[in-house]
Amino acid sequence: MKKIKVALVGTGNWCLQHCRVLTHHPQVFFCGILGRNKERTKKRAKLFDVPYYLDLQELIRNQKPDLINISLPNEHHYDMTMKVIKSSCHLFVEKPLVFKMNEANKLINEAKKRKLFFGINFNWRYSTPVRKAIKAINENKLGDINFITWRFGGTGGGGDPFGNIIETQCHGFDMLEYLNGPIKSVHSFMTDKTNNGFSTFVVSMKFKNKSVGSLLGSYDTSYAYPNTHYLEINGSKGRILIEDQVRKYSFNKKDDETAEVWQSGFFNDYERDFHRTFDVHFNEVIKNFINNKEPPVHAKVGKRALELALSSIESYKKRKRVDIK
Repeated sequence: MKKIKVALVGTGNWCLQHCRVLTHHPQVFFCGILGRNKERTKKRAKLFDVPYYLDLQELIRNQKPDLINISLPNEHHYDMTMKVIKSSCHLFVEKPLVFKMNEANKLINEAKKRKLFFGINFNWRYSTPVRKAIKAINENKLGDINFITWRFGGTGGGGDPFGNIIETQCHGFDMLEYLNGPIKSVHSFMTDKTNNGFSTFVVSMKFKNKSVGSLLGSYDTSYAYPNTHYLEINGSKGRILIEDQVRKYSFNKKDDETAEVWQSGFFNDYERDFHRTFDVHFNEVIKNFINNKEPPVHAKVGKRALELALSSIESYKKRKRVDIK
């Protein structure tokens, strides 16, 4: 079995998920961790029995990785991502891509010039409920979609005042378009009443298929609450509900009080574990990489989510609808 040498940039909490996935994947040789703080990086490397580095070029020179994963704090993505690209290394990055459109364009263009594999981790696409929803939509069980709504709230903030809509709700924008096609226009309302930036907001939207939608996001609630995440898709022939992303999927035919429901069984820890959506996604990443195919979710999708977020911010600031190309 062919093995791919993969290195990791980053030593934060989510990097532990990367380390877990890289350590256990049968087609991956986890070859090293790069960090900024020596003691922290050394500690992470020791935990997973890999070499540690504080300099990107030293890592590349010594390990010659086939692919580099990047998992850094949300607002620190651009510089390191560009360094990896200019080193002509294939890469897989965490969301959000970046916070500025000119930076997104530079990254995409530089990677394209070098013909690099450039994937982004929109792992929410890979939960069992979402895969069931896509299957139902493709089989026309919903008929024509007339509205879709996404709600996701928890805690956060302290950085960019519009951080939530860029760094967290990028998943929401991606999922809305993944399930219902391109968004045509947005109109948003936001509040900073908790002195935590514009941490709670709602975005109304019109899709190119003439349906409408909404996205409600907040950093002023709690991830501990049941149904902190909720997705509803309503069509002419039925309705889909997804609760807490991995917890529950249900489908009702129009006017039918009896639902078709999926919930993971007693021993099915895998499919009710949110972190395992990353495993499923990364399996596809490695499969495509080995077969010289595009990433299953290209970094361009991260740019698109940023475009939708920035258009929503523009709508709030200008107090009007913003049309999207």
